[in-house]
Amino acid sequence: MKFSVWAPLASKSVELVCADQHCAMTRDAEGYWQIDCDPARVAQGYRYSIDGGPPLPDPRSAWQPQGVHGPSFPVNESELKAITRSEFRQKPLSDAVIYELHIGTFTPQGTYVSAAQKLPHLVRLGVTHVEVMPLATFPGNHGWGYDGVYLFAPQPSYGTPEELAHFVAACHVHGLAVLLDVVYNHLGPDGNYLSQYAPYFTDRIKTGWGEAVNYDGAYSDGVRRFVIDNARMWLDTYGFDGLRLDAVHAIYSFEAVHLLEELATEVQAWAAAADRSVVVIAESDLNDPRLVLPPAQGGYGLNAHWADDFHHALHHLMTGESSGYYVDFHGLQDLAVCLRHGYVYQGQYSEHRKRRHGRAPKLVQPSQLVVSAQNHDQIGNRAHGERLSMLLTPVQLKAVAALTILSPFVPMLFQGEEWGAATPFLYFTDHQNEKLGQLVAEGRRQEFASFGWRDEVPNPQSPATFAASVLNWDELAQSGHQELFEWYRRMIALRMSNTGPLPHPVNVRYDTADCWLSFALGQLCVAVNFAPRVVPYTPPEGSWRSLISSVQEVSTAQILAAHETRIFIQDL
Repeated sequence: MKFSVWAPLASKSVELVCADQHCAMTRDAEGYWQIDCDPARVAQGYRYSIDGGPPLPDPRSAWQPQGVHGPSFPVNESELKAITRSEFRQKPLSDAVIYELHIGTFTPQGTYVSAAQKLPHLVRLGVTHVEVMPLATFPGNHGWGYDGVYLFAPQPSYGTPEELAHFVAACHVHGLAVLLDVVYNHLGPDGNYLSQYAPYFTDRIKTGWGEAVNYDGAYSDGVRRFVIDNARMWLDTYGFDGLRLDAVHAIYSFEAVHLLEELATEVQAWAAAADRSVVVIAESDLNDPRLVLPPAQGGYGLNAHWADDFHHALHHLMTGESSGYYVDFHGLQDLAVCLRHGYVYQGQYSEHRKRRHGRAPKLVQPSQLVVSAQNHDQIGNRAHGERLSMLLTPVQLKAVAALTILSPFVPMLFQGEEWGAATPFLYFTDHQNEKLGQLVAEGRRQEFASFGWRDEVPNPQSPATFAASVLNWDELAQSGHQELFEWYRRMIALRMSNTGPLPHPVNVRYDTADCWLSFALGQLCVAVNFAPRVVPYTPPEGSWRSLISSVQEVSTAQILAAHETRIFIQDL
């Protein structure tokens, strides 16, 4: 078995350390140190020693069963690929409904095995893609995963690499594509030994989470290779169908070819050679069309990106909240603009940012924008992790579902949203470094105190905070939750059956005085009354009939009841 590690600044030696033996490695011209070793010799794990220093885990470790400070272990990639190899082909994003989940809280057991047992529920719901929150090994047994430090090694508390491969394979058997959330803008601090191997980070720029990754300075070619190889590994070895790139606005790359363009190009070239269909989706709050435009048009060539304006406009409209970034959103007109174009902010002044924000989304197609009414960030970054089910009435939740799922964009749901889960999704950590854990808890408290929050903020380090975030599947048997679940099922089924012509931009009508909004998309028209009173309403021109209502039997009356959502269908 060949072992290789990139350590271009090692001045004397790099040694493979296993079974209490130090084996000298040979350097090539690019700073990679290599050695062939009998796999039996690393059965108890291995580390690397640089210039005689203390042995450190492998930056490309495939398995860290003893945690972030433990030895590294190889995996049998051929066996993992054999588990996930199939003829499965994902649906295009234009026909997709994504379901975001967190392995550790999706089930009480918090494992790949138990998550696989819930896949029939997702099939019944009607979603097409599962998006898994980050799996790169992080400190402790539970966390969100955005402080991972071993990008090639799946989190051991969720199960073995083989069990992860079987989870992906099970998704494919159930007709579900699987996307993985990956974090390339920063790494966590605990167990992060990368800087002792090479200049993986730069002190020229700081992110909100620590040192920025060195994507354009000296030795950045090796850093880029590390990240792009990681992206390909998840797709190739574990069979994922795509990646969600975390917070690309914090990826600083000032070379002529941006890291995102290089990554997208290499991933799609690999996919073509492997006869695979893969997607790369960016999380970004930049409102920047370049993310999804092809390189020939000055873009980066990603398949889609998250469009946060939809969430912000809808959340403000439904809840009335106006602090933080919600200060930039003002009512029905913003939701209408978002439904038409995808972005609300297209270069105008943002009060929240105190500057202009965004750019007109010319040439951006609806299938290139992923929208949600709830996701891990928008719920978990609230002090008490409140879902919309804790802020709105059941009939309002139905409006949220219809607006999100029947929008022209790619809808994404967050675990438990489909039945109005009563469990919060809090920010939780399990740092084994006591000082770091205290800093995280104190930082969380100060963050909300700065916004005038006077109540006690749940301690991220408390086991109770994590336990409170685990989904309670027993809720599904309760009538109110079951009714909402059936509504979500119906909305997804309507989206999948909507075969009429899809205009772009969408025709949106609204009345700020009576507080209703409607839009027609294909054979369907969605009308929502946001007011707590009956309002007059006339469907768009054409032959339309009422199909389903959130509050009453289907009626032909030209009114909308208080908070009603009505779906009309066009008679062709």
